[in-house]
Amino acid sequence: MSADATPHATPAPPVRFPERGSGPSPLWAQTAELIQDEIQRRGLTAGARLPPERELGERLDISRVTLRKALAHLVDQGLVTASHGRGWFVATPVAPREWPNDLESFTTTARRKHMRPSSLVLHQELRPATLDDADRLDVPAGAPLLRLERVRLLDGVRIAVDRTLLVATLAPGLDEVDFTGASLFEELHARGVELDRSETTIEARGADRALAEHLGIDPGSPVLALDQTIYTRDQRPVLLSTVEYSGDRYRLRTTLQPR
Repeated sequence: MSADATPHATPAPPVRFPERGSGPSPLWAQTAELIQDEIQRRGLTAGARLPPERELGERLDISRVTLRKALAHLVDQGLVTASHGRGWFVATPVAPREWPNDLESFTTTARRKHMRPSSLVLHQELRPATLDDADRLDVPAGAPLLRLERVRLLDGVRIAVDRTLLVATLAPGLDEVDFTGASLFEELHARGVELDRSETTIEARGADRALAEHLGIDPGSPVLALDQTIYTRDQRPVLLSTVEYSGDRYRLRTTLQPR
């Protein structure tokens, strides 16, 4: 459940903020940093209510305009969220991800961000390739494929549902691996399978009822879907993947440069 959907959040106990610095940073930026430091220092978790704006403004000796600019910055950073008429809350953890230049697994991204990855395995089985699967993976129809479907979590928070089809003969034994903690990419690497590139399509969708239940969100909530075909170094397609990320728990960043 997202932070602004918490039905009965308890106000955070009174706090004493340290003095602002006298450096060149604008007042709103200093204020945002103080609030962030206080959240971390006190170990406030998702859903914890921050003090009311009037109280925060008085403690920090700043105007409401400055305070709201600081809070808006923290919203952009995915650290706090607002609930109309109810106040400000510590946000549900978001996976801030820069789009990597290299093909990178969910597990690698999580570790790079100092977050703990885990999975709930929904399906893990061998099944024959359909005509469409066979065409996309360049294998005969009926060839064995590993079907692996997982709910992916970061620090215990449900972030995405990952549905994967893999050419089973490429890496025998994967149907017996415990993927609640194992990384598929690492298991492939251990079996001598080197992945080279991914052709990816990114699309915004609304969550259907089944996906919403897996992610703990409302049906129709926005999700970011990544459909991928992943190739080995000899340019053989070996893996089809659809990963659907909860829109309020995953942020995708990239850098664009003029040519």
